[in-house]
Amino acid sequence: MFAALDNATLDQLFRTARTYNDFSGEIDDATLQQLYDLVKFGPTGANSCPARFVFLRSGEAKARLAPALSEGNLAKTLSAPVTVIVAYDLDFHEKLPVLFPHTDAKSWFDGPRENRAHPALLNSSLQAAYLILAARALGLDTGPMSGFDSAKVDAEFFAGTQCKSTMLVNLGKGDAASIFPRHPRLSFAEACQIL
Repeated sequence: MFAALDNATLDQLFRTARTYNDFSGEIDDATLQQLYDLVKFGPTGANSCPARFVFLRSGEAKARLAPALSEGNLAKTLSAPVTVIVAYDLDFHEKLPVLFPHTDAKSWFDGPRENRAHPALLNSSLQAAYLILAARALGLDTGPMSGFDSAKVDAEFFAGTQCKSTMLVNLGKGDAASIFPRHPRLSFAEACQIL
């Protein structure tokens, strides 16, 4: 068992971390590789790793995304150093003989693709959360969002695949003036039970 993280680290990952709406800076390929190399170690059911990440950095790539963005997310996304499309692969089970080799986990998910949608969404959502935490651990600020037309994103970036987009995450150096006041959270008593 590891020692508990210090308060400064907990602040960076959770307590003082915020969702930003304006970003600056640059993010190089090595940082994106380092980011994924942390994300990939987060646990998923049967080590399924269904998330697929598309890192949009160029103006051309952002222009392809723009028609799918809601009006409120357009400017901040186009100006962010990197926007990550988080998607899940409905054919994730094809990788299970490599990812979960000690049993025939692939057979658990064989059959109609729609039967894989729930586990793919569930586990890719976990991976999206790992992405946010890993980015914060590397000193990046994040701006996750769901305000976009996923059908347009899928047609533009995932045509000919079984990948479905679930969220976007802007990455960069966040502008503190762009955050909203901290909203309340549910108390332990409101959200939890100990039985």
